Amino acid sequence: MNLLEKASEFENRKFSFKTTSDRILASREVKALILELNELYKEKSDPEIMEQMKRLTAVKQKIEKRLKGRP
Repeated sequence: MNLLEKASEFENRKFSFKTTSDRILASREVKALILELNELYKEKSDPEIMEQMKRLTAVKQKIEKRLKGRP
C-alpha cells in the first residue's frame, strides 16, 4: 500500500478512541503520516498531497484537542 492510500485509509477510519492510549497512538500515527507526506511533497510539489496533509492535520488537531481536554 502506498503512502497516499495509507493516509486516505486513516482519514476514513472511524474515530472512536475509547482510551487515552488509543488517542496517543492515533496522534503519533497521523503525525508520522503527515511527515512522510511532507517529504513526498518536497520532491513532487503535487497539490493533491498538500490537500491530503491539510485534511490529516485537521484530524490530528481534533485528536489532540480531545487529549488535552476541553475547557
